[in-house]
Amino acid sequence: MFKYLAFYLLCASCVFAQNEIRYQTDFPPEEFAARWDKVYDKIGQNVAIIQSAAEPLDYRVFRQSNDFYYLCGLETPNSYLVLDGRSRRATLYLPHRDQGRERNEGKRLSAEDGAKVRELTGVFSVWPIEQLGRDWVWGNLVRQPMPAIFTPFSPAEMGNDARDQSLAAFANNSADPWDGRPSREGWFIERLQQRYPQLAVKDLSPILDEMRMIKSEREIALIRRASELAAHGIMEAMRSTEVGVYEYQLEAAARYMYQINGARREGYSAIVGGGKNAWMGHYFHNDMPLKDGDLVLLDYAPDYKYYTSDITRMWPVNGKFSPEQRELYGFIIAYRNALLKQIRPNRTSNEIMDAAAAEMKTYIESRKWSKPHYEVAVRNALSFRGHLSHGVGMSVHDAANYRALPLQKGMVFSIDPMIWVPEELLYVRMEEVVVVTENGVENFTAFMPTTIEEIEAMMKETGIVQFRKALKN
Repeated sequence: MFKYLAFYLLCASCVFAQNEIRYQTDFPPEEFAARWDKVYDKIGQNVAIIQSAAEPLDYRVFRQSNDFYYLCGLETPNSYLVLDGRSRRATLYLPHRDQGRERNEGKRLSAEDGAKVRELTGVFSVWPIEQLGRDWVWGNLVRQPMPAIFTPFSPAEMGNDARDQSLAAFANNSADPWDGRPSREGWFIERLQQRYPQLAVKDLSPILDEMRMIKSEREIALIRRASELAAHGIMEAMRSTEVGVYEYQLEAAARYMYQINGARREGYSAIVGGGKNAWMGHYFHNDMPLKDGDLVLLDYAPDYKYYTSDITRMWPVNGKFSPEQRELYGFIIAYRNALLKQIRPNRTSNEIMDAAAAEMKTYIESRKWSKPHYEVAVRNALSFRGHLSHGVGMSVHDAANYRALPLQKGMVFSIDPMIWVPEELLYVRMEEVVVVTENGVENFTAFMPTTIEEIEAMMKETGIVQFRKALKN
């Protein structure tokens, strides 16, 4: 009797697990509706269509594209969101239920879940994909005047990427005479133009980029958490550093902190550069042992619920800054503090960098530099305009150019003071992610070790790499 009851309960639990609906809980329908309203205001009496990410070709976990997730939070591949500026109504077109896939992978929201999808997302209606073509004919070709179609022209961001990197990759593929494939976005635009030549197709990307530049309080909370995890990952890597440890082991220590705290993916590939490897700005091999006397750079952050960060620190492999390293890293710390002091609403990035550079000029002149080329390097740093680096949000390099505007509350970006010493192939930097507040700035990682003394103290602690040694070859 009890054996059959246990079997029944096991089967019931399996059915329940298969039917469990997974949908994000970070953004309510009202926040999506507010985003739709901004799109409607921008496109006027026209229609926007946003294509979701495609089904993965292998067994990797699906990740939605940033723009699609930003507008509805749904993680179903091969879906379409239509925002009609005339009726100001949102419609989702979803694939049908795949029972075989659900039996193997779990419940996925589909066209058959229309009522639940409307409740979760706030859209007006939900239809299967094949209905999309019919609706376009009756809703846009027969109905006069015919609208324009807005859709993103820029490459979709899929998590471990950024717009600038994707564009460069597409350019390289296009230059390959044996390749030359169009982007998925380009293919979709071509299909729209072929099927509906009566309708003009326009770029939605600048509208969405501008919207995503100002983060809501809920978005800021996720970036703050991603930044906290990035900081704890770097701190664990600091503890784990010693001569002979491999760069990839520091990456593993950081990723361990991300994953045990709920960040399932990385926001970008880790940059772990020991010694001269740090000279390469986007070094990714991470396969060299760390050497006595070198500095090591770690630039890494998680993808936490579709939001990321961008934090960098450097520290000495042997746990003690040399006099020369103290000299250069001390300048970076002072420059970082000078930049933070200047950030507040209505100031431009140029105003902030000019004010910080003026303060740092006094700093430079008040010190005696051990090598002439060190003084040249720090003076050159004052003329570099990239220390307020780039926007951060759903992508590590958010596309909108905040530096062209006066700062506004809710803008999130990295500050990245850096110097180059070409005579020694030495690159020294520190990076933080901050948000502009009502009256100033919040540094998401103000709690982590920053000063030379704090870093050296943390490196005396035992890290995860020492606690659980790597297997012998």
